Amino acid sequence: MKKTLLLLSLVAAPALAVEGKWTPQQVLELDPAWLQAQGLELPPQKLWDPQRGTGLLAGTVNVGGCSGAFIAQAGLVITNHHCAFGVIQEHSTPQRDLITNGFLASRSQDELPGKGSRVQVPRSFKDVTKEVLAAVPAGADDSARYKAIERKQKELVAECEKRPATRCQVATFDGGLNFTLVDAVELTDVRLVYAPPRGVGEYGGEEDNWMWPRHTGDFAILRAYTAPDGASAPYNVKNVPYKAEFFFPLATEGVKPDDFVMVLGYPGLTYRALLAEEMAERQSRLYPRMRDVFGEAIRILEEEGDKDPAGKIAVASTLKSLHNVHKNAGGQLEGLKRGRIVEKQRDAEAAVAAWARKAGAQWTGAVKAREALLAEQAATGKLFEREFLLASVNRLARGPALAATVSRLAAERAKPDLERRPEYMEREQPRIKDRLEREQKNLFLPAEKRLLLAFVKRAQALGAQERIAAVDKHFGKAFSEKDVAAKIDAMYAGTQVLTLDARLKMAGETVAQLEARKDPLLAFGLDLAKELTALDEVKDRRQGAAFRLRPEWRKAVLAHAGKPVAPDANGTLRVTFAKVRGYAPRDGAIYTPQTTLSGLLAKNTGEEPFDVPAKVARTAEAKRFGPWGDPALKDVPVNFLADADTTGGNSGSPTVNGRGQLVGVNFDRVWENVANDFGYNPDVARNVNVDVRYILWMLDQVENADALLRELGVRKGPPVVKETR
Repeated sequence: MKKTLLLLSLVAAPALAVEGKWTPQQVLELDPAWLQAQGLELPPQKLWDPQRGTGLLAGTVNVGGCSGAFIAQAGLVITNHHCAFGVIQEHSTPQRDLITNGFLASRSQDELPGKGSRVQVPRSFKDVTKEVLAAVPAGADDSARYKAIERKQKELVAECEKRPATRCQVATFDGGLNFTLVDAVELTDVRLVYAPPRGVGEYGGEEDNWMWPRHTGDFAILRAYTAPDGASAPYNVKNVPYKAEFFFPLATEGVKPDDFVMVLGYPGLTYRALLAEEMAERQSRLYPRMRDVFGEAIRILEEEGDKDPAGKIAVASTLKSLHNVHKNAGGQLEGLKRGRIVEKQRDAEAAVAAWARKAGAQWTGAVKAREALLAEQAATGKLFEREFLLASVNRLARGPALAATVSRLAAERAKPDLERRPEYMEREQPRIKDRLEREQKNLFLPAEKRLLLAFVKRAQALGAQERIAAVDKHFGKAFSEKDVAAKIDAMYAGTQVLTLDARLKMAGETVAQLEARKDPLLAFGLDLAKELTALDEVKDRRQGAAFRLRPEWRKAVLAHAGKPVAPDANGTLRVTFAKVRGYAPRDGAIYTPQTTLSGLLAKNTGEEPFDVPAKVARTAEAKRFGPWGDPALKDVPVNFLADADTTGGNSGSPTVNGRGQLVGVNFDRVWENVANDFGYNPDVARNVNVDVRYILWMLDQVENADALLRELGVRKGPPVVKETR
């Protein structure tokens, strides 16, 4: 009977809600009985109270593009090791290599500030669709439409940010069907409290990235600070820990298979609302090109970094980012093919179009909108190679990227603030300054020159209609490795762009002042900036067309679905509901949902990427589990799987049980699930989490982090316990 009721609950309702990254507003619209049947032990209102901006979701924070969660009242935030990598790298030197050895602040005064590190705490969500759409003039063309919408978004954000320590955005849902004003408190003094050694935080490296079984302790602990009066303030020795109104207590008993969990966080971008042909373009062109261009950059950075210890630290952050994007692109290609996602999307679109034609005249516009979107898609692919290379500038050689940034900053500063591109408005100046400073740590000249050489070679191979004028002007139209290399040497020898003080001064100058410097790398950046600006204007027109057309089609898609549909991820706060589950990735293979210390030791080769730090290995081999062993596993659990609907940006998301207690930290998806961005497949939709018991075992049995454990409300375990039998 109980099983029958459960099945009925799953069929009724906002049914099938396992698929979906639900907004805080939508959570309150889901059937409470369904949520209870899944395992939620709290009323949905405990997840989010829109009147007060409170609930569990209020303890879920944005950590610079990743997710995180408060885990103690005094501002402690847990996130991923790879999300805190910037501050770890910032304080690392060959003599004090925190990347390799990890870091633990024994006292609060030892905590390390992160340049540009920020934490945003959610406060409210307001539907502003009417205001945004009303700003579009009658008869506006697509460029004017985009500019009017963007202008209104800026105005709403400016009004919202009149409150101190506030960070706002107007988020777009379903291609422009809905616009929501998101309001958050921004904390700007964030310090590193604990990071495990690289052999824990990155165990398995790129070989294990996106894979299962996994044994990675991808977590780090930060602390947010405020001024003594509680106001947000930049780093100051007099600052005090932030007082978190909501934080997640740790579920020291962890999880077991089939347990209910929720993953809360800020998923970045998914593409399920794209048309099939838009997906097909990514499959046939975008992802192969990413594999090609970024794969070459990775080889260059690895080769040059291996020649110099300081260079290895300098390229580490860029290399880590490129590796992730490169491997993700491969996973997208495999997943799109394996899941026949494009073909299924074509079938789904055909079904919606057929329904719309039969459903009445009110849906005629939806079918025409889809046809117009298909025509737009066909038109945008003609200059793909040129546009891809220009869009890759910020991922490759840092010198041209920095030169282009200060050049665009100068051009935008000449405009009234509300007419600038959003990323160059006054509200972004502190972030730009932080980035210009932080990049100094990423500069390594031998790698720089080779990356630029590779970029120029690709640009000079473009067809006559796709030329990048800045490259032709500064390096010529035909590639000669000797000549281009000589020009790059001269460009870097004569520049001040790579000198921090000079670069910061450039950031405050006009275009005329920058031109007067006669700096060769800066001159290249000035010309590159013009082409990047022109490309942005082309993209604005395309987005204006999408704002005109896609909402009409999405209305039909949602009406045809006949059930709640979570919108594509867009960097805003979401929650997904799941169960702890293994999966069968291929014929004859079945993966269990948990891994253990024993599995970690079995992988240990003593060499990267499977080099277990000595203190970790000694403790694990001695079976000093403390209270963190799982009776069923007879071991300490390291990672676990769940079928949560996650994507990039969910890195660092708190994974919590039905009582709202933290049971783990999300850090990855399995390889078979990468193309989940285009379509959810319950058979392989698995996210990877660090088990809270592994985190506590590291802090307790390995690090002896007594003060930190006390702050977390956790009693330190005995130094040695016998293996459970």
